[in-house]
Amino acid sequence: MNKTWWKEAVVYQIYPRSFMDSDGDGVGDLRGITSRLDYLKELGVDVIWLSPVYQSPNDDNGYDISDYQAIMEEFGTMEDFDEMLAAIHERGMKLVMDLVVNHTSDEHAWFVESRKSKDNPYRDYYMWREGKDGKEPNNWGSCFSGSAWEYDQTTDMYYLHLFSKKQPDLNWDNPKVRAEVFSMMNWWCEKGIDGFRMDVISLISKEPGLPDGVMAPGALYAGCPCANGPRVHEYLQEMNREVLSRFDLMTVGECAGVTIDEAKKYASLDGRELNMVFQFEHVELDNGDFGKWTDRRVSLKDFKETMSRWQTELAGAAWNSLFLGNHDQPRSVSRFGCDAPEYREVCAKMLATCLHMMQGTPYVYQGEELGMTNCPFETVADLRDIESINAYAELTEAGKIAPEDMMRFLRMRSRDNARTPMQWDDSENAGFTKGIPWIMVNPNYVDINAGQERRDPDSVFSYYKKLIALRKQEKVIVYGSYRLLEPEREDLYVYTRTLDAEKLLVVCNFTKEETQYHIPEAYRAGTVLIGNRDRKRLEGEMRLQPYEALVIKIIDESAKETHE
Repeated sequence: MNKTWWKEAVVYQIYPRSFMDSDGDGVGDLRGITSRLDYLKELGVDVIWLSPVYQSPNDDNGYDISDYQAIMEEFGTMEDFDEMLAAIHERGMKLVMDLVVNHTSDEHAWFVESRKSKDNPYRDYYMWREGKDGKEPNNWGSCFSGSAWEYDQTTDMYYLHLFSKKQPDLNWDNPKVRAEVFSMMNWWCEKGIDGFRMDVISLISKEPGLPDGVMAPGALYAGCPCANGPRVHEYLQEMNREVLSRFDLMTVGECAGVTIDEAKKYASLDGRELNMVFQFEHVELDNGDFGKWTDRRVSLKDFKETMSRWQTELAGAAWNSLFLGNHDQPRSVSRFGCDAPEYREVCAKMLATCLHMMQGTPYVYQGEELGMTNCPFETVADLRDIESINAYAELTEAGKIAPEDMMRFLRMRSRDNARTPMQWDDSENAGFTKGIPWIMVNPNYVDINAGQERRDPDSVFSYYKKLIALRKQEKVIVYGSYRLLEPEREDLYVYTRTLDAEKLLVVCNFTKEETQYHIPEAYRAGTVLIGNRDRKRLEGEMRLQPYEALVIKIIDESAKETHE
């Protein structure tokens, strides 16, 4: 297998607004990030992925960009950025920027011009259409509720926005748009950044004619059929030729609606497009009748089937990205495990073990390494996320979901769960700010914070340090093949990794019950590489404790002779 630095790396995602505030205005900023780089170096991560820091009116927390080559004033200046980048590189780490080019802000200079008149030179930078029968051009719904079309009185036409009405979609069929985007990307690469995470990149190519989508029963709008559009691979290959291939970069595409066959094109090992993709099958397993707005739990059997399919079917063809949480997902320990005080730590360690031992590049979302949990939001007034606020209004006003049920679903699934401030210590506001935080701090910061965990050799933080260090020491974790065992069990996730003579057995108990596991004979004389319980010796018939995780390593002498 072709070895590269980004396959061997561990990535840490920073959500700048919530990471560290240096000036007391209640909003995280670039200088705050710079002040905490030694913490990330101590953790052992190799790459920092920064959610957007570009100039933005902040309708969708920076994913609505008004100037791609300026820094959001709340976050600091370009000088602050340059200092941060230099400090990251001085510590031997790399920086990946968020690239948001499916849409811009409606305050971007291109769109300000575009809406002025039908014959404006920038008109074709966006998707403008005539209305149909006095209504929107088609039945597509926005991902943030309501129609995907906004009427604009100036020219008596509609523009497409798959997200907020302040996020008009760019027209990638226009070669001038692509040239502008590639020029901007080259500018950042020449500044010295090390890669891009590409926001909703699978949506950039729309179906010609923008036909109506299929309406689900009871839905107010159709889901927009834009994922993996007809020219998306053509456009990404052009991007690769014009930008990506000119630098030593790490690239990952956020690919909503991606299939394994499509992923093999996006992240093909031939390097013509991207290095890897984010797929979402495993984080949509608990969806219900109203999409994510439910309190259903993920079935372990379904989770294993999904994760294993991506592990085995991409093997030798493309590269996986490994994640359970990010800025768009609730806290992983609350969602996939148990955040009750008696189980939270051991459960956070188990989930980390299960994920980090797989093949692919692991992503740690800020606070995940501390075992941070979902936040006990009481009312909609506690929320800041446009998706959550709009969904509450739309679904409760339409009588689809009762208000008290919707609040329960929001506490389980809202994106704001991941966006509460980083819990640095047990001082006021968790050490995040000396001002009033832009969103509430999770009240459990007194018990869950970096200050305490860095001093505790048995903490979640210390466990993550060991996991990350192991990936650097054991090539079998990075490059070994994957095989699922015990596919039918609803309590255990068990799999192996194999590279030449080296073999790992990974055993994870996903329940709060003790359970039995019969260790295959070959592994009984192995050594415990890492585990989240105090296990002194291995037995054939093993009684696993609640949320126990165990990784056993053996050297297969017969395989060793073959490879020698």
